[in-house]
Amino acid sequence: MKITALETLACDAGWRNYHFVKIATDQGIIGWSEFDEGFGSPGVGEVVRRLAPRAIGRDPAEHERLFQEFFSATRPATGGVVAQAMGAIENALLDARAKALGIPCHALLGGKLRDRIPLYWSHAATWRINHGDWYKPAIADLEGVRQMGRDVKARGFGALKTNLFLYDDKGRPKGWAPGFGRPFYPELNVDRKVISDLRMHLEALREGAGPDVEILLDLNFNAKTEGFLKILRALQDFELFWVEIDSFSPEALGYIRRLSPHPISSCETLLGLREFLPYFREQAMDVAIVDTPWNGVWQSMKIAAAAEAHEVNVAPHNFYGHLSTMMNAHFAAAVPNLRIMEIDIDRLPWDDELFSATPKIERGELVLGDAPGWGIDPDEKALRARPPR
Repeated sequence: MKITALETLACDAGWRNYHFVKIATDQGIIGWSEFDEGFGSPGVGEVVRRLAPRAIGRDPAEHERLFQEFFSATRPATGGVVAQAMGAIENALLDARAKALGIPCHALLGGKLRDRIPLYWSHAATWRINHGDWYKPAIADLEGVRQMGRDVKARGFGALKTNLFLYDDKGRPKGWAPGFGRPFYPELNVDRKVISDLRMHLEALREGAGPDVEILLDLNFNAKTEGFLKILRALQDFELFWVEIDSFSPEALGYIRRLSPHPISSCETLLGLREFLPYFREQAMDVAIVDTPWNGVWQSMKIAAAAEAHEVNVAPHNFYGHLSTMMNAHFAAAVPNLRIMEIDIDRLPWDDELFSATPKIERGELVLGDAPGWGIDPDEKALRARPPR
């Protein structure tokens, strides 16, 4: 089997776009992957297109050799959008190879260790606050946050994750993400209002969800070491599944972890095993978050193996479309050291139309079958009916 074409496609996803790699072969087998350009990664698609000629005429089964050839050709610019483009191509190669063999991708990864994957409902309240025009019901006050907790419990999920918000004098929430320039506040200092509003927000979620639903908190890059520690100390009386913190310094993150009353997760923005290793050596996190669309699922298995050697569990970073969910599910099924898997349950009205199938979720778990490849494909006609913004 030889690759005859490699192209990128994109479609409108409301407040962002969804992006895909499509690999065509001389046997009529199509390999797919999903990638993203909206999470601080402009230009990934262009890098995919620049690398594509190197894959033409090659066998998708050579995905490790192709990855190493891509790496050698781009070594002076290792990481960043170059690494993400390589990961996007690798994931489409895996899909094509598995389909040619008539097996699911998890079989290429050593086979699944679990049929059911524990999930947490990500961006609980976040999407309904920050993107209320797209995700209903929009949240405009603390009662909406409480209802969010009730919705998670009613749908059978055992865990949810939320983010930082500030509340105005009328009790209306607004996302607080200075680490991403929303608002522009490069000092990243944490004042009393950030902490008091966070406590209020978490208390409302707990009231709605009840005592048996785990709460995860994602602080992203929205503080520096001092600020992260202020938040952790202020929340020491809360029971949190984990607090997610991004830091460019493994030493700083290790310092935070050793002083934290809560488990720490991190590393969702790292690319390649080399970037993860200093964090593992520092024992900087309790759970390593791996973005498999960015890294490539095959390469992510190497990262998970290194995490296992350092007595660390992993969790996939997953907030894109349904294909990304399935790519992450095959990874989550095959690694021995899985903690939990992220998923967005609040979806756009047309999300299900864009794919040949949707992930099967029962009682807060993803049930993984044995369909060839990733198990679902994008619907090209549906993608083209919603051109990207």
